[in-house]
Amino acid sequence: MMTNLEHIDAMRAIDCDDMLSHIDALADQFENAWNHAQALPLPNDYGDVRQIVVCGMGGSAIGGDLTAALVSATSPVPFTVLRGYDLPAYVSGPETLVIASSNSGNTEETLAAAHQAIERGAKLLAVTTGGTLTAHATAHGYPLWQFSYQSPPRAALGWSFGLLIGLAARLQLAPNLEADLQEALAVMRQYQPLYAIDTPVAQNPAKRGAGQLIGRIPVVHGSGIFEPVARRWKGQFNENAKTWAQFEAMPEANHNAVTGIINPEDRIPNMAALFIDSPEFDHPRVSLRYTFTGQIYLQNGIKVDTFHPQGNSALAQMCHAIQYGDYTSFYLALAYEADPTEIAPIIELKTRLADEG
Repeated sequence: MMTNLEHIDAMRAIDCDDMLSHIDALADQFENAWNHAQALPLPNDYGDVRQIVVCGMGGSAIGGDLTAALVSATSPVPFTVLRGYDLPAYVSGPETLVIASSNSGNTEETLAAAHQAIERGAKLLAVTTGGTLTAHATAHGYPLWQFSYQSPPRAALGWSFGLLIGLAARLQLAPNLEADLQEALAVMRQYQPLYAIDTPVAQNPAKRGAGQLIGRIPVVHGSGIFEPVARRWKGQFNENAKTWAQFEAMPEANHNAVTGIINPEDRIPNMAALFIDSPEFDHPRVSLRYTFTGQIYLQNGIKVDTFHPQGNSALAQMCHAIQYGDYTSFYLALAYEADPTEIAPIIELKTRLADEG
């Protein structure tokens, strides 16, 4: 069964937990997070660190990836993301700032990394809504950047990314972030009505994009600041639409993935290559690579589509691309008649792990 993306009542019935409200409110999330970040505690010596490591998983980690990409061209210190239990050996002492990011505050991998950070004498900062991480920050006396927003972690990206943008501004990792955020808000609010559920398919690029992906496996390509955006799209296709998806970094994909388009022959036509192409912020050779890569894919029966993010600043284009990807994954979920909020396999895995102690 497939749901017609013109049938608003049928779509709302599938979206029984109202994932759409969070996607619609993405710009508001960013604005509220930025304002909140300006008043949260941040010791003066946190600006003296020589490296920053964000520890998180899933929807709580992607904000770190996006921030790392955003500040990569200007940050005087390395900004990296760790997904896992164990900190690398170089994370040690007060010259390292470890940011423990867990929406629930109960992510076991992030809590394990936070414990290690304390043992190694690193500076710590918690980004969370509550849970064990809040208690850990209180017990050990490090800054707690707590926020209140009820949603699945992936639906609170405006908070997890927005708070880190605010932190980056306060640590002076990049210039003009407030002005760039204001532009990003304007772009998202400009395009939100275009992607809205009551905008017909013929005028709605996100609905049309979702329709082109029905029966296909999306492979999202992004370069530079858009590599983590491509990763975000992949995760949203997985969790919202319950469909397999991959992401590829460009130009790396031209050195391996571009050859994996032969076998199995009967499955290749079910692939869809998506390019997040920004002539303003991609290396000029990357844009050329998108053109040639798309031609090769098409010659081998793979559907190709390109998204051009809007805005003058890197942050505005990143946010617009995130917004489009969120809406597209949402409409693909509804087309498949899949509840975009439900994540039964993740809950099952967490339950099994808890049973093992």
